[in-house]
Amino acid sequence: MTPLEMTGRFRDRAEAGKALGDLLRDRVPAGVVVLGLARGGLPVAAEVARALSAPLDVCVVRKLGAPTQPEFAFGAIAENEATFIDDATVAALALTDDAVARVRQHEAQELLSRARRYRGERPLVDVREKHVVLVDDGLATGATMRAAVRLVKQRGATSVTVAVPVAAPESVRLLQTEADVVCVQAPPDFGAVGYWYADFRPPTDDEVTALLSR
Repeated sequence: MTPLEMTGRFRDRAEAGKALGDLLRDRVPAGVVVLGLARGGLPVAAEVARALSAPLDVCVVRKLGAPTQPEFAFGAIAENEATFIDDATVAALALTDDAVARVRQHEAQELLSRARRYRGERPLVDVREKHVVLVDDGLATGATMRAAVRLVKQRGATSVTVAVPVAAPESVRLLQTEADVVCVQAPPDFGAVGYWYADFRPPTDDEVTALLSR
């Protein structure tokens, strides 16, 4: 059997969010806060928040890409400068401390711009003494999610659940050292997040803002 016959693609992020919400209902306590990673995590998180009758907010996270290969991430940065750095990747790419700092500074500025675009001057929802559910459309390397986990822990969350429709098994294992992880499927031949969606068009900034305003 092919992977699609065994597990199946999601039609789109909304369908994936509904499946994830169904899975989470009996896994998280009442009174949770749902944060969707911008931008692709928001349509998934909106369905999760609806299923859990929970408040929804956006968590802005940016990958830290190698200067000569921006698509090759060596870490990620979240709001409040919460950062995850993969030291092994930094060493493999022979990146200097100055190079890492320059990329981090650039992405921090872009992150601030996007956060203001989505929330205006409103700060991130208060997560102190809350159980936080962090939602994305999938886990590939898990770098951005690990930065998000560090953010909500820094801001006083009592516990964290990472929730995704699809994930690479190795990324699930890594994230389980930092948070509870719930995923609909973790296929052994994962490949890439987009492979598991029939419609993987990225949401626009306007669509993200609309989801947050509902």
